[in-house]
Amino acid sequence: MNYVELDTPALLIDKEIMLHNLRSMQQYAERSLVQLRPHTKTHKTPALAKLQMEIGAAGITVAKVGEAEVMAENGLADIFIANEIVGKGKLERIRKLSESIHIAFGIDHPLQVREIDEMFSGASKKAQVLVEIEVGEQRSGIIEEDDFKALLEAVKASNNVEFRGVFSHDGHTYKAENWDECKRLYTESVNRTLHFATLAEEMGLKPQVVSIGSTPPFMLNFEIPEGITEIRPGTYIFMDASQSNVIGSYGRCAASVLTTIISKPTKERVITDVGAKGITAQTRTQGLTTTKGFGKIKEFDDVFVHGVFDEHAIIYNEKFRNQVEIGDKVQIIPNHICPVCNLYEKAYLISNGEVVDELAVACRGKLQ
Repeated sequence: MNYVELDTPALLIDKEIMLHNLRSMQQYAERSLVQLRPHTKTHKTPALAKLQMEIGAAGITVAKVGEAEVMAENGLADIFIANEIVGKGKLERIRKLSESIHIAFGIDHPLQVREIDEMFSGASKKAQVLVEIEVGEQRSGIIEEDDFKALLEAVKASNNVEFRGVFSHDGHTYKAENWDECKRLYTESVNRTLHFATLAEEMGLKPQVVSIGSTPPFMLNFEIPEGITEIRPGTYIFMDASQSNVIGSYGRCAASVLTTIISKPTKERVITDVGAKGITAQTRTQGLTTTKGFGKIKEFDDVFVHGVFDEHAIIYNEKFRNQVEIGDKVQIIPNHICPVCNLYEKAYLISNGEVVDELAVACRGKLQ
């Protein structure tokens, strides 16, 4: 069927644009002599993770143990959880996964090491861990060198924990005001990550993996220095309104939400049938990724969602209002695609306007 026949709201993926995004990032990684381990929290879809592997990815990244379990059930066998894992229940699940696949996960404190060491006692494989380095995002990760050294000493003293390397996420590059600032923040982040990798090697724990993440620097083709072994972009597969602003074009946006116009109550107001529960209420307010409103109407220039209720998008644009009728369907490019995908049970793969496949968003809601 043609995509306009779908009931709404519906998550659409343009096949050709998506494939172009996937191949471009894979080629960038290969030119840079690093492995690509895409973050699948963006799409949460095993079929797309498999496609990324087929195109050349070395493995996949997830955010939660539940996502790792679903991906493993669907044949993905090399998974990194880019997050600190705390709690006996979660560690028991990772231990079980480690019996059949290669799985690694993050740490940033000696207390985590002691808990992991206890939970992996008697396991057939040691727990595979990477230390997260805080590089400016002001989130989790090691900040002080002394804390890093103490953490590695804890790993050395353990019986069941193996140090794999270090990883970082330069998410603060999203707020850079221009390309030059983005490059500066990226360079500082990479150099800081490499510095901690060197410290580990000096302590006798040479990293097998030095992993960096975030989409904007890679979309801008920044150089990846020697010593980095892998990159973990996620949004690049679909892009979104905020990431499009980094490259100055919406042409790489593969994902959109199809919505029906259900009301035109004033001469300038238009209401559609998707709200915060289908496109979120997220905005970007700083730097290159700054967005207008709560999403862009794909088919119309300079038309944006003004506001959202739970089930309604509100658009104020008299010209747009006069161009559409109740019952018409339009596409919204979300500001941030990752949480949007988590709201849908399935996505429709579209080629030349026709629905060619339905993809289960099988990791939807896997927050534990």
